[in-house]
Amino acid sequence: MAFEEKSAWVGLIVSVVAYAVYLTVVLTRASGGQIVDTPYVDALLWSIGTAIAVVIVLNIIVAILTGKDGHETDVRDKQISARAEFTSRGFLIAGALAALIFAMLEWDHFWIANVLFLGFVLSAALEGVTKIALYRGGMPAW
Repeated sequence: MAFEEKSAWVGLIVSVVAYAVYLTVVLTRASGGQIVDTPYVDALLWSIGTAIAVVIVLNIIVAILTGKDGHETDVRDKQISARAEFTSRGFLIAGALAALIFAMLEWDHFWIANVLFLGFVLSAALEGVTKIALYRGGMPAW
């Protein structure tokens, strides 16, 4: 398994777990009250910061355990990375457009921040899934 594929697994798992933890914290804090009044900023920042740190640390560990084998990036790796990034970009755009619309409609900051965060998470997850699928199934010859 190539280092980039292992890195995709790490990113996919960490992004999904970080978002699940964030949702759990926010929904627990809401505890039947208005979700909009729930304090979310600290949980949002902690989940993003922790996810970034965990991905970095796990990628370092994977790199150490992999050794020098599998670290060379070839044309196929670059093509897979570009295709996955292109595929996942739609969620980033959709999240940004939704946040823009929410801001124009003067919705609460809670919804704007959460739709942006969801767009980032869905984009990261789709990028990871796409990379893994392309490494496992091969690049289509379009």
